[in-house]
Amino acid sequence: MRVHGSREGMEVSLRERGPKAPGKRELHRASNDRHVEGRYWSVLGLCEIANFASLRRHLGRARADSLVLDVARRLSDIVPDIRIAAAGRAVIEIAFERESPEEAADDIDRISKGFLRALDLDGEPHQLDMHFGVAAAPLVEDDEVLLAEAAESALDQARIDGRVVMLDLSRADLAFDKLTLMRELPRAIANGEMFLQYQPKVHVRRQEIASAEALVRWQHPTRGLILPGDFISVAEQAGEISTLTLWTLRQVIEDQKKLREDGFDMLLFVNISGQLLADPAFVDEVCGMLATADAKLGFEITETAVIRDPESAIRHLQFFADSGVTLAIDDYGAGLSSLAYLKKLPARELKIDKMFVTQLTSSNRDPLIVRSTIDLAHALEMEVTAEGVETPSALALLSVMGCDMVQGFLISRPLGLDAFRKFLADDGHLENASGPASFVRPESFWKRA
Repeated sequence: MRVHGSREGMEVSLRERGPKAPGKRELHRASNDRHVEGRYWSVLGLCEIANFASLRRHLGRARADSLVLDVARRLSDIVPDIRIAAAGRAVIEIAFERESPEEAADDIDRISKGFLRALDLDGEPHQLDMHFGVAAAPLVEDDEVLLAEAAESALDQARIDGRVVMLDLSRADLAFDKLTLMRELPRAIANGEMFLQYQPKVHVRRQEIASAEALVRWQHPTRGLILPGDFISVAEQAGEISTLTLWTLRQVIEDQKKLREDGFDMLLFVNISGQLLADPAFVDEVCGMLATADAKLGFEITETAVIRDPESAIRHLQFFADSGVTLAIDDYGAGLSSLAYLKKLPARELKIDKMFVTQLTSSNRDPLIVRSTIDLAHALEMEVTAEGVETPSALALLSVMGCDMVQGFLISRPLGLDAFRKFLADDGHLENASGPASFVRPESFWKRA
C-alpha cells in the first residue's frame, strides 16, 4: 500500500516487517554508543548519482570516481550527524537515528532539496541528478539486513518514479494481505510483473566475475515494489513456487543468451525452494528444460531444504548435477549444519552465511568459524563463496584465509539485466575487487557515529 506523505515530492511506502534475519551491517556497527538517548528510529538511505555516466564522460573517469566524496561532503553539511559510507562509484549509504519517521522524512527532504543546487567541481558548476531510496524502522526492532533490503527496494522504486521513496517498516496495520497476494501472484507471473536482478560473485584470485545470482522481484502495478520476503513464502503457501521458479529459470536462460552476445559466458545461479526438492514433477520438468537449453546454470539450496526430506532431496539434487547443474549450499552455518548431509550432497560450492562475514573483523570467534569452514569445504573439493562482503578489511581477510569467491555490496548491489551488462562492460567489479588500495577512501573523510 502506498500513501503520499506530507513532504512535497516524497513518496512514503509502507511495508510489513518480515521475520528477523541474522547479521549486522558494517555501516551501523560503530560500537555500543550507536543508541543515542531519545532516538527511537533507525534510518538507512541510498543516494545514487543518476547522471553519473554523463558526468564521467565530461569529467573523465578519475575525477568522476571521486564524485562520491563531493556528494558525501554535501550530505555532511546538510545533516551533520549522519554516518556515511561508499557503496560504489555512484552510490552513497547514509544512516542515522531520529525520534520519529516524520523527523527522518524532514531530514531526507532537506537532503534531496540540498542537491537541487549545482556542485562546484574544480571551479565548474555541475548539476547532479540524484535518486534517494530510504528505509526506516523502530530502533528496538531494528533488523539491519531487512533494513538494507528495504533501502535497496526503495531505491529501485525511486529510479522508476523519479522521486524520493521512503519505506516505513513498522506499519503492520497497512501490511500486505497475504490472501490477496496469493490470489494476485498467478496473474503477476503471467502479466510480466516479475523481474530479475543479478548480483555478481567475484573470484578473488582471478580478479574476475565467476558467476552471478539471480534474484526475483515483484513490481506490483498499484503497490509498487514488493520485497521477496513478502511474496516468496506466499508463493510456497499458495502452491505457486514451482510456477515462479520455472519462470525464473526460463528468464535466466534468456538473459544468459544476451550476456553471451556481449561476450560474457558465465554461470548464473537460481535459488531453489526446499519444497521443490521433494517434487518429482518439478524435477522432471527442469531436467527436460535443461536437456534442450544451452545453459550454464547453478542452483542454490539451503541446508534446511535438504533436512526436510533428505532422501528425496539428495536423490533429486543428483539428478540436477547429472544434468550439468552446479549446486551450491547457501547460507551455510545459519541453520543446523550437518556434516552427515554435507558429505552426501553433490555440491561444488559452499556459501558462508553473511552473519559470519559481516562481523568478520569485529569478532573473535567469527574468523575461526569462517577459516575452519573454508578449510572443510576445500577438503571436500568445494569452492567457497563469502556472502555479505561489505568492507575492504573483510575482503582482505577472506583473501588471506583462502576464500575463493566473494559476493556483497562492496562488489555490487543486485542489478537489473541492462545495468548488469553495463557493469560487466565497464569492468565495474575491478574497482572493488582488485585489492583494498583500489577502493579505500581516506579514513579521515568518512563520518563515524
